[in-house]
Amino acid sequence: MTQTPTASSNTAITDFGIDTTTMSTSEAVRDYLSRLRAGQLGSLPALTGLVALVVLFAALSDVFLSLNNLANLLAQGAGQTMIAMGIVFVLLVGEIDLSAGTASGVAGAVLAMHYAENGNLMGGMGSTVFIMFIAALALAAALAAYLRIWAGTAISLLGIVLTVSGMAANPWIEMLLALCVGTAIGCITGFLVSKIGMPSFVVTLALFLAWQGVLLQFIGEGGVIGISSSEVLNKVANGNLSILASWILYVVAAGGFAALSLGRHFRRLKRGLVTQPTTIVLFKVGGLAVIGAAATALLTINRAPNPNIEISGVPYVVPIVLALLVIGTYVLNRTRYGRHIYAVGGNREAARRAGINVTKIRASVFVVCSSVAALGAIVYSSKVGSVDPQAGGLNTLLFAVGAAVIGGASLFGGKGRVSDAVIGGTVLAVVANGLGLLRQPAAVVSIVTGLVLLLAATVDALSRRRAASAAR
Repeated sequence: MTQTPTASSNTAITDFGIDTTTMSTSEAVRDYLSRLRAGQLGSLPALTGLVALVVLFAALSDVFLSLNNLANLLAQGAGQTMIAMGIVFVLLVGEIDLSAGTASGVAGAVLAMHYAENGNLMGGMGSTVFIMFIAALALAAALAAYLRIWAGTAISLLGIVLTVSGMAANPWIEMLLALCVGTAIGCITGFLVSKIGMPSFVVTLALFLAWQGVLLQFIGEGGVIGISSSEVLNKVANGNLSILASWILYVVAAGGFAALSLGRHFRRLKRGLVTQPTTIVLFKVGGLAVIGAAATALLTINRAPNPNIEISGVPYVVPIVLALLVIGTYVLNRTRYGRHIYAVGGNREAARRAGINVTKIRASVFVVCSSVAALGAIVYSSKVGSVDPQAGGLNTLLFAVGAAVIGGASLFGGKGRVSDAVIGGTVLAVVANGLGLLRQPAAVVSIVTGLVLLLAATVDALSRRRAASAAR
């Protein structure tokens, strides 16, 4: 049975406390405002900036809010956003992965090479490089087994099987192989950081250069491997769902969110646990349903510039990003593994004393990061239709890290969500797209993007200082 708030429950209420009080809507709003004043800003600055950017570019460009441009905007930033979603896991434990971009490039190169060589990777790599590639996969599997990250071991071994089997070109095999390569890279990185004890900045900076060299070795300086001739690989980032499938996606996404949110809310009410007021929960569910319905309705309209061509439906990248968002959010919020990640990021020594295998957790987040980066490589390779030696290079990496930080994930560890990467990735995509429509040079795009990232880091540092002051 729920109780009314007492004088002892005036502090901010969170889901982590053993509290059985409940709040009215006005009390919940006041509690939220008090947390904002205490420095717990979350994604609010990024969302505010996103709205401001959309209004600005809509006023400066007649094309920005066109259906065709909005659909392209979703696909343009999807690859970097996905890499950022993996980087969030690393940031949560207070580490950094500067090699995620080039690691994704290596995964994309192996995908493209397998397709171009019809499965004959030895012919594409050369016998010496091929043997070294197999050895690297085997080493990754062994290191993952040593760390007891069994998923990393299994996926790395699967990569060996796919590589030596010489299976003919198949887009699904190639995408799976890219995932295996990304996972193997994460196993190596995680071992060096967590077990050897090398600083993640140094390790991943060195691997950034190393994977860049591997990419050059695979493709050749100035070379390009095209994949656009594969219908499946091309449609990953350039295809669209049918109108019926688009509405089915909406019903599944909105209905699933409503069922989970309301189900959890009423279960907590029944057990007398703290939960948000029903009015606020209904407002969130209803707001998402309305926004989703409006977006789906707009995307199902023919947006082709040529009236003789039909281009309609939700882009494929939308359900891909949504799936990663749901899985990542579930892992961090609803599993013991996710709670351990936050614990290690909050206080590593306290987590160790609580019995958490800190070494394994720190290694595993690099496996997650590189695996998701490989998925990002599939998307951005599909978008451009090829893989070149610059794939996953400096801009991709910086934009991915920037997306996570801009969205609200902390560089100091212990704070962040997968949704932060999506919000930050959207901000950067809007900046690049809007400035491109205004025909601004690359120099201006880089300067503006850098200033946005600097502003986000400043807000993070100031909010942490404010929160620390409020806790005293």
